[in-house]
Amino acid sequence: MRTVPVAAERKYQVEIGIDWKVALEDWTEGRNKVVVIASEAMELKVDFPVVRIPDGEKGKSPEVITKVWRELGNLELNRNDLIVGIGGGTVTDLAGFAAASWLRGIDWVAIPTTVAGMVDAAIGGKTGINSIHGKNLIGAFHSPSAVLIDLDWLKTLSDRDIAAGMAEVIKCGFIADKVILELLENKVLKDVVNDRDLQAELIFRAVSVKAGVVGKDFKESFLREVLNYGHTLGHAIERYSNFELRHGEAIAIGMCFIAELSLMKLDLAPDVVSKHYEILKALKLPTSYKFEAWPELLKLMAIDKKAKSGSLRFVAIDEIGNCLRIEDATSDELKSAYERIAE
Repeated sequence: MRTVPVAAERKYQVEIGIDWKVALEDWTEGRNKVVVIASEAMELKVDFPVVRIPDGEKGKSPEVITKVWRELGNLELNRNDLIVGIGGGTVTDLAGFAAASWLRGIDWVAIPTTVAGMVDAAIGGKTGINSIHGKNLIGAFHSPSAVLIDLDWLKTLSDRDIAAGMAEVIKCGFIADKVILELLENKVLKDVVNDRDLQAELIFRAVSVKAGVVGKDFKESFLREVLNYGHTLGHAIERYSNFELRHGEAIAIGMCFIAELSLMKLDLAPDVVSKHYEILKALKLPTSYKFEAWPELLKLMAIDKKAKSGSLRFVAIDEIGNCLRIEDATSDELKSAYERIAE
């Protein structure tokens, strides 16, 4: 087992390589009630009530959180009780928001079952749901009491889901830890899928990157914004595709876009731009998107929560591990960068 400490509004540990059922016992002992939130599709045997939510982004809606609140009320959860979110990023986002909003905040434990959940969604205290206006626009900062990462969950994932989650790992490589990129050099998706030690090391490193950022900037001033590398366009593509693309697939495209914009605006080295495409393509992640989608994507980016005072802001890099903002890109520059990744 390896642990990564997170110092947010409260301190907690991310435990990697544990048996989640054994580790959870430490958090359920002494609780009057424990409620698990999981997706409808998950096969799960636990000794606690389970509130089921729809799979994917459909589970992060005002209607679903209202249903969850109703269930929590029926179960009479009080401040000493515990919510446990078991699932991918959408489940832990929703479970965390349920915990943040019930009685103005009760304890919760995250048990992520996907790569993206392990390295991103479950860590850092960002919880929330989607609205008709955009992704994750309704939410709260409310850290879990613990994050329990059982790597055996990865055996249940499709190759596509592992690849999509790896996009968040790759992001951490470009913004902070070049060793991640070195570990993935000359690797293809099957290498990652079949190598448990490689998975463990990549997840540990990505978790360490996020924990380090969150510990310095819990409420998201610029430092925490670096975790949104590739996400401004990525979130817009998710919505445009009606969430048919996995989150990581959309973020992969977004990273290629911002690499091209960084080349134009910050003189990012061409070989670093090329490295984006090489690593992402090797893991069978998309690096381009529909040419005709640009006008609508531009509108969707304008209502992204990272936009301020009506202007688009992008997390960018001028070299691996050094993040900057791009806030002055013209519409022509944005279009030109998009045309370089358009199909």
